Amino acid sequence: MSSHPERSDAAPLSRVAVLTRFATIGVIVGAVLAAFAWAAGWFTPARLTPAKLVDTFEQVNGAHPGFRRNHAKGVCIAGAFDSNGAGASVSKASVFGAGRVAVSGRFALAGGQPYAADAARSVRSMALRFRLADGEEWRTGMNDIPVFAVKTPQEFEQQLAASRPDPATGKPDPAAMKSFLDAHPQSARAIATIKAHAVSSGFGDDTYNSLDAFRFVDAAGKTSAVRWAMVPLQTSVTETTEQAAQTDKNYLFDALIADVARKPLQWHLIVTLAQPGDATDDATVAWPADRTQIDVGTLTIDRVESEDSGACRDLNFDPLVLPAGIEASDDPLLGARSAVYAQSVRRRAGEKKDASAVTATASGSGSVR
Repeated sequence: MSSHPERSDAAPLSRVAVLTRFATIGVIVGAVLAAFAWAAGWFTPARLTPAKLVDTFEQVNGAHPGFRRNHAKGVCIAGAFDSNGAGASVSKASVFGAGRVAVSGRFALAGGQPYAADAARSVRSMALRFRLADGEEWRTGMNDIPVFAVKTPQEFEQQLAASRPDPATGKPDPAAMKSFLDAHPQSARAIATIKAHAVSSGFGDDTYNSLDAFRFVDAAGKTSAVRWAMVPLQTSVTETTEQAAQTDKNYLFDALIADVARKPLQWHLIVTLAQPGDATDDATVAWPADRTQIDVGTLTIDRVESEDSGACRDLNFDPLVLPAGIEASDDPLLGARSAVYAQSVRRRAGEKKDASAVTATASGSGSVR
């Protein structure tokens, strides 16, 4: 045995090589940190961030601690989804296998003022949380408009800022909104489509649309671009001028609570399949009406609760909480919605929870606080 220590065949690294290697690692780490800093807006203070978008909501709607910064006025709902199995042909998500899953969620009105009076033209929303047997979840937020008013988060912030009340009048400046629409003709077209859309008489006979596109993945790995809608089994009735003229601050929620007390409300979940060329990154554009549609099951809502006692008040209906078999599309609004919702949740978590505007009792009556 040799008396000399065993030597490696590899030559030792020179001082320059060592320094070069550490410098390379430093560049990589620095690039990663810079990416996070850029995403947070540290290097570009004027760039839109989730925090700045939530700040704009607060500037437009005022401070309402403990409430969501958008869709602030709402009630909790619960029920079940009965899948008929037809959705399994386009998605491997377990929610589309034949059977029943528990559902909880929320009906709400768009806007950041939790005590605002109900109004015919207020956008209504249905947010749902599907709790699947395998521990996965599917969360989705839908609105009762046919298209969204803007394509990108930046345009949404600009539109929101244009609706900021003028301190002198307490109302939005029409010139500011005109300026926004002149600069964004696609939004002008979308808003015209929304205004032409008939308003139903209430939450229970309304249709709620995903607006954003998603991707379904089937068991063989095939993907399909989709949008979906909850279409009511209840006959949809156009809101009358008498309803719209009501002075009851809570007439939409009162009617919902009374309807569910009489009989559970139901919707068909309709999935629409895109064809090549249909926009998946632009929620301002509707897909043609002749696209293939699949009825994948029935949603039943049989319980309404006040947010004070219900399970939905602090739940984040993040649209990117998706089970295997459902994926995000290239729509830029999806990531923005997810980030802004998270920012809103973080702010609410440290705030005092005031009483909700709507109280739902066991008898199904409602009241405004």
